[in-house]
Amino acid sequence: QYKLRYMALNHAEPGSGWSNYTCCQSMFGGCCCIQPGNLGEDSCPQVCMCLEGAFCPGLAVSASQGILMRQYALGLDEDDVRLIRCNNCLQVLACVASLLNICIDFDGDDACVSIINLIADIVFCCVSGCMTARTYHEIKEREKEAPEKYKMER
Repeated sequence: QYKLRYMALNHAEPGSGWSNYTCCQSMFGGCCCIQPGNLGEDSCPQVCMCLEGAFCPGLAVSASQGILMRQYALGLDEDDVRLIRCNNCLQVLACVASLLNICIDFDGDDACVSIINLIADIVFCCVSGCMTARTYHEIKEREKEAPEKYKMER
């Protein structure tokens, strides 16, 4: 996600480096004392991006994709929405199953919860992988169409 975010930021504003980085690109707001833009992004954006990618991978993927969606006024199609909703439901199911596992004890409950968590993790990896690949592909395709002066230098 680190490289993809860098590519997306510099595609949206060529040559900007990490200067436009904020945690999750400020797309998801904050809570309590954790507010995007006030987390040290100005002084060490690369470290913040590494932490975001490690601890909030779903939000990191969505934020990178969101940069291009905002830049080109793109939206999600119905299949994207279905996949994201399915993933979200599986994540909630895994969380509820884990909580119930703490409260209720029966034979095989650990195996059931492990299977639910495994399925939720596999679906998350597939969906985030698809979102990452689509964002990367979109950047590459748009760079082909862009006038030479707007292309990133390497």
